[in-house]
Amino acid sequence: MTLRKLPELQRPEAPNASYVLSEKAVQAWSPDLAPSAAADDTAVISILDVIGVDFWTGEGVTAKRVAGALRSIGTKPVIVQINSPGGSFYEGVAIYNLLRQHPAEITVQIIGMAASAAALIAMAGDRVEIGALAFMMTHNTQWVAAGDRHVMRETGDIMETFDGAMNAMFADRTGQSLETIAAWNDAEHWIAGQKAIDEGFADALLDADITQGESTAKNSAPALYRVEAALTRQGMPRAERRRLLKEITDGKPGAASDVKPRADDDRADDLDLSSLRLAAARMSLLRA
Repeated sequence: MTLRKLPELQRPEAPNASYVLSEKAVQAWSPDLAPSAAADDTAVISILDVIGVDFWTGEGVTAKRVAGALRSIGTKPVIVQINSPGGSFYEGVAIYNLLRQHPAEITVQIIGMAASAAALIAMAGDRVEIGALAFMMTHNTQWVAAGDRHVMRETGDIMETFDGAMNAMFADRTGQSLETIAAWNDAEHWIAGQKAIDEGFADALLDADITQGESTAKNSAPALYRVEAALTRQGMPRAERRRLLKEITDGKPGAASDVKPRADDDRADDLDLSSLRLAAARMSLLRA
C-alpha cells in the first residue's frame, strides 16, 4: 500500500451508456507539454492523454498500461505526471486503485490539467504537486444513455452510487465536508495552482511550471472531441456521431472509412471550414 492511507474505490456495474469528454476541459487542454525528467532512482509514469482507449487515436491511458508499468517498476518510488482532460471513469477508478496499492511512495505532479477521471487518479498520490498555472476539474460522472425509462432510471441509480463513492473519496482526501464536495461537483469545480492546495486537493506547488514544447505523447484529436461533444448534446447516438466524424475527417461524405487517425496524423486538427459547416448543418437537422 502507499504511505498515505487512501480509500479504495468500488466500481458499480457499468450502465447502458457511454462517457463523453467535457467540452470545457478539451478546450482548455494543451496536449503538447514537455514534462521534466525525474531523478535516476525514481520511476515515472506519464498520463498525458485521454483516460481509457481513445477511439480517435487508438491510444489513451489504460489500467492495463499502468499495471504493466508498475510491474516493471517493482518497489521503487513513482512519480506520476498528469496532463489529461479525463475520459472513462471506469478506467480512472482502476488506475486509482492500482496506484494506491503500490508499496512505495507515489508523487503525483499535475503539469497541465487533471480533469474529471484524471482528477480522480491524481488523488492516489501520497503527495500531490501542481503547477502554479496548472489546474484540476472535478464534476459528477457524465454519461450518454440510450433506452427506455427503465434503462434511464437504472443508469441514474448507478451514476448516483458512483458519485457518492467518488465524493466520499474526495472528502476523505481533502478534508472538506461531503456536502461541500457534492455541491462543488454538482456545479463542476475548477481549481488552479494555490487554490488546489488551499482546498486540500494538492500538497505543494511544483518547483517550476512546465512549458509548452515537444512531448512524447501527441494527441491530434481535440477538435474532434469538441465536435463529438456538441453532437452528443444534440442526442445523436454514439455509433452515428462517430460514423459522421469519420466521414468528415476522411473527406468522403456518405462512406465511412475503416482507417483510424494515427496519433501523429494532423488531419484531425485540420478540419476545414466546409467540413465543420457540414457538421453544423447535420446538427441543425437534429434540432429541427
